[in-house]
Amino acid sequence: MWKGALVWQAVRVRISIVGAGIAGLAGARALGAAGHAVEVFDRTPDVGGVWSATRRYPGLRTQNSKRAYSFSEFPMPASYPHVPSGSQMQAYLQSYVERFGLGNRVRLNTEVTAAQPNARGWSLQLRQLDQQRVETVVCDHLVVANGVFSDPALPRYPGAHVFTDAGGRLCHASEFRDLCEAEGKHVVVVGYGKSACDIAEAVSHVAKSTTVVARRLLWKIPRRVRFLGNFEGLALTRFGEAGFGYIEPNWFERLYNGRGRRVRDASFDLMQTLVTRQLGLRKLGLVPEGSFAEIAQSTASLVTEGFYEKVAARQIVVHRDAEITRLLPDPAVELSGGLQLDADLVVCATGFHQQVPFLDQAVHKQLTDGHGNFRLYRQILPSKVERLTFAGYNSSMLSSLAAEIGGLWIAGLVAGRIDLPTPVERDAQIDARLAWMDRRAGGYHAHGTVVGPFNIHNLDEMLDDLGLNVGPLTRARQWLLPVNPQSYRTVQSGLSGLMTTPETSAASA
Repeated sequence: MWKGALVWQAVRVRISIVGAGIAGLAGARALGAAGHAVEVFDRTPDVGGVWSATRRYPGLRTQNSKRAYSFSEFPMPASYPHVPSGSQMQAYLQSYVERFGLGNRVRLNTEVTAAQPNARGWSLQLRQLDQQRVETVVCDHLVVANGVFSDPALPRYPGAHVFTDAGGRLCHASEFRDLCEAEGKHVVVVGYGKSACDIAEAVSHVAKSTTVVARRLLWKIPRRVRFLGNFEGLALTRFGEAGFGYIEPNWFERLYNGRGRRVRDASFDLMQTLVTRQLGLRKLGLVPEGSFAEIAQSTASLVTEGFYEKVAARQIVVHRDAEITRLLPDPAVELSGGLQLDADLVVCATGFHQQVPFLDQAVHKQLTDGHGNFRLYRQILPSKVERLTFAGYNSSMLSSLAAEIGGLWIAGLVAGRIDLPTPVERDAQIDARLAWMDRRAGGYHAHGTVVGPFNIHNLDEMLDDLGLNVGPLTRARQWLLPVNPQSYRTVQSGLSGLMTTPETSAASA
C-alpha cells in the first residue's frame, strides 16, 4: 500500500530527455503520464542504450535475472531464459515502448550536439543523422539520460598506428559487435570485469587463441553459490546490503557492522572460501588480493558462465597484474614484464568516461568536482544548474526499477512536491556522500554514479522523499527475500493524475 495519492492540477511542461535507454524510457513514461509534453532523443537507430545493436558485444547478457531486471508493471516474457541475452533485452525495451505508447515521443537517429540554458529553460541543437538535417528545439526542463556507460575509454597505447598498419585491430568492447571478426585469430581482451569475461568466453569458441590481460583481479560471485543458494537471494535483500555498512545505517546495520562485526566477517570469509573452491581460483592462480567484501566496491561482478572452465582447459589464458605497454607491428602486444603475445585483435573492456558531451565546459564544471565526480543530490539533481535533472546516474543491480522510481522522483520535483533540503544542506550531503564513497570503494564508483551494493537504500530514499514507500510488510519480506519489482507496480498507476501547477512548475525550476 502507498501512503499517499498523487492527484495534482494539470499544466504541461515541455521536457526533453537525452537518451533512449532504460532510464530515458522510464522517465518518458513517468513524465508523460504526469501530463507533460515529453520528447526523447537518441542518436542510435534503436532504443536500448547499452543494449542497442550498435554497441552490443558478443556474449552480452543481463547481470541478474529477468525478474530482477524487469519493470514493475511489465514482466519479461515467460519464453525468455532466466538470464536474458543482450538482443532479448533490447527487444524487451522495444516492447516497453509499444506497450506504453512511447513511440511518438521517441526520436531515433537524432543526436543532441549542444544544449544551452536560456531564460526559460534549455535550447537544444539537434542533428538528424539519417537525413543530415540540423534543427533547434526548446524545452522548459532537460533530463540527461545519456548513460554512465556512454563514452568509451580506449587506452592510448604506444605503437597503435604501426599495429593497425600491420593488419591488427584495436577497439573498445562497445565497438566489437561481430563474433566473426575473431574467427581464427589471436585475440587479446583487456580487463577483468563483466564485459571482458563475457567477450573472452564468447570469442574462445572461434578464436585461434584467447588471452585476458588483467591489471587488477576482481572478486566475482557465481549466479548460484554452492551451499548458500542464488546470488540474488544473497545480494538483493536488505540483509545482504546490511553487511556493507551504509552511510546512514539503520539500527540493524549499526549492530551488524559494530558489535556483530565478527558474525559479518565470518559470513564474508565463508563466502570467500566457498567461491574460491567452487571456481578453482587457487589452482588457476586467480585469487584476487583483498577480502571478498571488496566485491561490492562499485557493483557486484557475476561470473561469466563457462569462463573459468575455459581458463582451466587453457582455452583462455589470463595474465594477472599485467598491462599492455605497447603494440607491435607483427601484429603483437607487449606486456609489462616484457612478454610479447601474438595479437590480431585487441578488445579493450576498459570502461567508460562519465561525460555529458553536449553540455559546454562552463555548465559541466558546475556539475562535477575537481576529481570529475558528479555532484548530484539523490544522483538526480545538481545544485548549481537549474531546470536540469539526471536519470540513470544511479547505476544499480535493479536498473529498471530504479529508473522507474527515478522518473517518478523527477516528476515530483517538477511538480514542486518534494521537500528538498536547502542548497547548502544538499551540497553538504553531496560532499559527505562522495567522501564516503571514496573511502569505501577506493575511488571505484564511476565518478559518483554507482549506488550498488545499496540498491534498496536508493529506492527507499527516493520513495521516502515522495512519501510513497512500500508498506512495512513488503519491507519486512525484503530482509530475507530478494526484491521483486512487481511489489512496486503501483508506483506507475499512481502517476495517472500526476501533473504540475504553474506556481510549482516555476518553483521547481
